[in-house]
Amino acid sequence: AAENIQRSGVVLQGTVLNSWKVVWVVLADDAIEFYKKKTDNSPKGMIPLKGATLTSPCQDFTKRTLVFKVSMAKNQGHFFQATHLEERELWVKDIKRAITCLQGGKKFARKSTRRSIRLPENVNLSELYVLMKDQDKGVQELKVEKDKRLFNHCFSGNTVIDWLISEGKARNRPEGLMLATGLLNEGFLLPAGDVSKDGAEKGAECVFLDQIEALYYFADSGFFCEGYSSDEDVIMKEEFRGAIVKRGCLLKQGHRRKNWKVRKFILRDDPAYIHYYDPTKGEDNPLGSIHLRGSVVTAVEYVPDAKRHEVDGNLFEIITSDEIHYYLQAATADERKDWIKAIQSVSKMGK
Repeated sequence: AAENIQRSGVVLQGTVLNSWKVVWVVLADDAIEFYKKKTDNSPKGMIPLKGATLTSPCQDFTKRTLVFKVSMAKNQGHFFQATHLEERELWVKDIKRAITCLQGGKKFARKSTRRSIRLPENVNLSELYVLMKDQDKGVQELKVEKDKRLFNHCFSGNTVIDWLISEGKARNRPEGLMLATGLLNEGFLLPAGDVSKDGAEKGAECVFLDQIEALYYFADSGFFCEGYSSDEDVIMKEEFRGAIVKRGCLLKQGHRRKNWKVRKFILRDDPAYIHYYDPTKGEDNPLGSIHLRGSVVTAVEYVPDAKRHEVDGNLFEIITSDEIHYYLQAATADERKDWIKAIQSVSKMGK
């Protein structure tokens, strides 16, 4: 097994045929190993990182924005897909650093000594995104009515450039445009509406538009668009309106067959819901939702119907206000603690 583990976690592994499966990936100093599941002793495969190249974002799959590709010198690439944006950034950063360290014959080191280069390389887009999303000092999310449609949680292209200049992140509009285009290309900002989508999809490069008509939204916001919809659609969307508090993969026990499967979970606040999805598919159709208002969440040491060898450690249980029990398992003790804390705060505060 891998030594000097630098990062590990649940990732989707894909093929060019666009079929995806859940794997447990371990990044060591000099290789990436992937396992069918976390508890397996031997990996299904290994990618040596010496001489490898990393592509992110990887454009081979048009509808999947969180894919990155690791290619070995002579072989075809290996495709991986993170469960959310920040996670992809962390994987990419660490894999890049491991490859660079191997090239220079150095040990893997997390602190980068990269000299500041002229824009945009010296800018940390992840940090910029976090500042931009700040509820008080960031770019304000609005409801915008346009072409008989209502766009929630979005903002116009020119306000992004205004913000970058006012915060001293860009000296002028062309420089701001360069930064915003970087955020768009990396998938931090997404186009909402026809004007911005045209800009993003016309050329080989996505183009960000410094215009009041061009609407954008944050990749992990509660953005949705209403229009031409029946009342039923609006009620359905109500539970997706909340801001996203946390997202990631957990093992979930099925209610009928009691088998455990990896599911992608998205926790939203106000209204308080957690939705779960098949991680190999998109986020359009959740497999189910749990209304969290008045629910109780606790760490548990075992699950009544589970065979001991099937699942062990880092378990927790959600009991809803109408007495439905959900059993979940996190990858690590810290992750379990984080999920419990996040769900508890949402269930107390949320509608």
